[in-house]
Amino acid sequence: METEQIQRALSAAEKAVEGGEGLAGTGFWKAVGAAKRDPDLVDRFAPRIAEIDRRAFLGWAAFSVGAGVGTALMALGTLAGVVLVVWSYGLPDPWNGLVMLGGGGGVLVTTTHGLGHLAVGRLAGMRFTHWFVGSARRPQPGVKVDYDTYLRTGPRSRAWMHASGALVTKVVPFVLLGLVLAADFPSWAAWLLAAQGVLQIITDALWSVKMSDWKKFRREMSFR
Repeated sequence: METEQIQRALSAAEKAVEGGEGLAGTGFWKAVGAAKRDPDLVDRFAPRIAEIDRRAFLGWAAFSVGAGVGTALMALGTLAGVVLVVWSYGLPDPWNGLVMLGGGGGVLVTTTHGLGHLAVGRLAGMRFTHWFVGSARRPQPGVKVDYDTYLRTGPRSRAWMHASGALVTKVVPFVLLGLVLAADFPSWAAWLLAAQGVLQIITDALWSVKMSDWKKFRREMSFR
């Protein structure tokens, strides 16, 4: 993609977001792909790309808060999940299993996904601007990367940032399963945690590779 074509695509994208429209059909993502292949294009266009991406994001996200506020909320949620897991050890059957599933299988899986992205991205030098919920049909909180710093990070680091959230949420149910098996919890709690872990692996294999984290992982690895 030539520089003039990138300029036209970005201008079309800017016009679209100013009009409250999406980026589809503007050529924006083709321009982003071209920039990922050429460091000189990143230096020239990354701030402009990041601003367009930010404005488009604010147009489609159902709900968003600043990165600092969102990270604090997710950290508190994670702490609450850990407290529930610890508390469950002192409860009688069946409450121990229910609290373990709610605190660990529910709260921790929800909060640690985005925190995994955030931790790996920050280690690679990326910044993040918001936490958000995309839609009522996909209520799991996500974290929005600053595209300027994202483009200035190597493709392998970008890929593993995308993969990190998925990996964390696959590990959590099996860690909790080990805790349940090592203590006096009802057998159904172990079976449900195992089912949750296996279901998430199946979901990744069938869906995430086409539409979510693992698709992005493969996309970024292609730029190496």
